[in-house]
Amino acid sequence: MVKDLFERIQNNKGPLGKWASQAEGYFVFPKLEGELGPRMQFQGKNILNWSLNDYLGLANHPEVRKADADAALQYGAAYPMGARMMSGHTSVHEQLENELAAFVMKESAYLLNFGYQGIMSTIDALVTKNDIIVYDVDAHACIIDGVRLHMGKRYTYRHNDLESMEKNLQRATKMATETGGGILFITEGVFGMRGQQGKLKEIVAMKEKYNFRLLVDDAHGFGTLGKTGAGAGEEQNCQDGIDVYFSTFAKSMASIGAFIAADKDIIDYLKYNLRSQMFAKSLPMIQTVGALKRLELLRNHPELKDKLWENVNALQSGLRSRNFNIGDTNTCVTPVYLEGSVPEAMVMVNDLRENYGIFLSIVIYPVIPKGIILLRMIPTSSHTLADIDETLTAFEIIREKLVNGTYKSIAEKTTVDVS
Repeated sequence: MVKDLFERIQNNKGPLGKWASQAEGYFVFPKLEGELGPRMQFQGKNILNWSLNDYLGLANHPEVRKADADAALQYGAAYPMGARMMSGHTSVHEQLENELAAFVMKESAYLLNFGYQGIMSTIDALVTKNDIIVYDVDAHACIIDGVRLHMGKRYTYRHNDLESMEKNLQRATKMATETGGGILFITEGVFGMRGQQGKLKEIVAMKEKYNFRLLVDDAHGFGTLGKTGAGAGEEQNCQDGIDVYFSTFAKSMASIGAFIAADKDIIDYLKYNLRSQMFAKSLPMIQTVGALKRLELLRNHPELKDKLWENVNALQSGLRSRNFNIGDTNTCVTPVYLEGSVPEAMVMVNDLRENYGIFLSIVIYPVIPKGIILLRMIPTSSHTLADIDETLTAFEIIREKLVNGTYKSIAEKTTVDVS
């Protein structure tokens, strides 16, 4: 007997979906209103927002807003219409690619409509079934989904673990020798959950011993790291060793879209083989023109990054001096690790939002191990030192409530429907 396809879906909402009746609209899929920035509206209340990736505060920069508006007025939302390969190519797209390539110190670049689909398609295009992929176990979901498309062998190494990297490179080398293929090594410039930089310099050094190509997802590093803001590779002085560099516009560039950069022959190949771009509408002119303005500001106004790091250092040093566990982050991403259950986490976040006016991202099992609550904050150049002081004071109070059992007591009195 053939089962109804939807029977499984109706009976099992998934590890996160099972919390939907309690969480949706508040803990997940929250509605933030008002102008993007550190202070917004949430369910009728003013909140201090630590949950935006607008690192450099470009989302509401007057020059950016004007560039976006002017492009919308000139081109509308549809232009260019159609897939770029067939009918959606413009000189503005080429200009942006040339400027991005120069900025990240690569020979050539190619625009992507979306970061998630773009890197998935890049991974798919770079390898054949004979090739081997080696990637970090903590890689972003877009990388994992890209690897799932691979018909050949793949190996994961322990997060940022050099010994595990080398062990798996040895396994990959042996397998590639048998299949007649090559090796693609994938890591991130910045791991967006923990805030650690990928060990790019050490990985690049391994290329002297092992024959592989390196793909780096630098979504959180672009614009925030390196002397000029060119990312984690510039920060670690190993940009030349990155064979394919990827970043999204959804973080420091405060927009949508992405790009890849590499040697010209590699980009030329990818342009004709990236299925997610070949068969999709071109990046609209609003985003393309807007990205040019954002890149101009990123290049010419280092004070934006300087202010960002002033806030990052103040927040992270304040947390450490108060004995909060923020792991070994060495980027703007600021995780705070606490011990507690999912129901306790829900009560705590409700307290933060309702009584202290602080909004941030909460990460719980199954994304991280059971018994751990991760509160992730993204400082931006738009935050103030007063915002940071306010947050540190609130964190000391909510930690005490977690430790003394206040949140556990409230959670136990609350009906939790996970059916």
